[in-house]
Amino acid sequence: MAQFLANKHILLGVTGSIAAYKSADLVRRLREAGAVVRVAMTENAKRFITPLTMQAVSGHPVHDELFDLQAEAAMGHIELARWADLVLIAPATADFMTRLAQGNADDLLTAVCLATSACVAIAPAMNQGMWKDTLTQQNLQALQKKNVSIWGPAEGSQACGEVGYGRMVEPNDIVSEVDALFANGALAGLNVLVTAGPTHEALDPVRYISNHSSGKMGFALAQAAREAGASVTLISGPVNLPQPSGMQYVGVTSAQEMFDAVMNQVTNCDLFFAVAAVADYRPVTVAMQKMHKTNETMTLSLERTPDIVAEVSKLTTKPYIVGFAAETENVLEQARAKRKRKNMDMIVANQVGANLGMGADDNEVTLLADNLEITIPRAAKTKVAREMIVIIANTFNNCTTDASSRGLTAGSNERALDPAVKPRDDASGMHA
Repeated sequence: MAQFLANKHILLGVTGSIAAYKSADLVRRLREAGAVVRVAMTENAKRFITPLTMQAVSGHPVHDELFDLQAEAAMGHIELARWADLVLIAPATADFMTRLAQGNADDLLTAVCLATSACVAIAPAMNQGMWKDTLTQQNLQALQKKNVSIWGPAEGSQACGEVGYGRMVEPNDIVSEVDALFANGALAGLNVLVTAGPTHEALDPVRYISNHSSGKMGFALAQAAREAGASVTLISGPVNLPQPSGMQYVGVTSAQEMFDAVMNQVTNCDLFFAVAAVADYRPVTVAMQKMHKTNETMTLSLERTPDIVAEVSKLTTKPYIVGFAAETENVLEQARAKRKRKNMDMIVANQVGANLGMGADDNEVTLLADNLEITIPRAAKTKVAREMIVIIANTFNNCTTDASSRGLTAGSNERALDPAVKPRDDASGMHA
């Protein structure tokens, strides 16, 4: 059963093979596993299965033009390349393998494959003689050198009546391969605590003070940490997001409740991601009944809420702390000062506004730590989260390796980690 496909963006490319009839079933199974699927078809693919069928099963219009007048600047291939977490070509013909291996970009699918930073995978389907041909095998080797994932082909009877290797692998098996592709061991064996969302500080039974946090970044980081092999606990304020599976979930409302939940869990974690936008102040008193309009103005007395990160950083044995700084001006300067003030190991700085950060689906962040400043360009928060996890895991590994070599023990913020557990070299956690 697929575990890691929730909200993943998968572009399915369909090329001209009789195996295209399996593509509709593949879309259905990917969507059942939680993925968002869009379909791109070659002209020959439309001879075997109609775009209307693929639109019906995917829930999105089919893409088939290199220059799409409905797309931004008529460059649909660039939009799709940025959108996709995975570009999967199933079925992939011998002709498509040849063009991809040679770096052609003469149609939508090959252009997307060249433009994307996401993983590219193919499920070959062709006559068994074509598969065994020397040129096809040379193209296969060229694609493998480019880190294109190759799934199949399978052995069996073919539509032409021949028997041998060349059948497209079954949709269920492809879904399993896709699921495994998103999993990695960068945080294997570690306990990760994540806070997410806003807090609500009550004024009376019907009103509260809050902010625009949606929880999307925290939820994305929790999921990415789980994909990286960590045991994850997610503590979230009130959000309109589905409760994630495969991790412990604690729902809270106020800053005090989030503080209590964190302090109850933090001694058992190795890494603490303080993503939540916790209210800095709360009303000194909460009215027991709804407050009515009686004057032109109202004065509220506010008091500071507990500073969760500051308190965690004071622990004798504290986790590796990754904080967040959502700022509207002087972003990096404000973030550096906050990191130093609260004794964080790393801070993630992001500009609020312009459809970025709070409430938005996209984010652009800069990770700051000792001798480290890495900017992750604007992308969907799910993508940003996976890139962040690999950077954080690598920094954490280096930190703990240095601590081990200096003979440090738990008691500082540096913990020993199995040196066999290493993050992948690529920033996304998957092969490009």
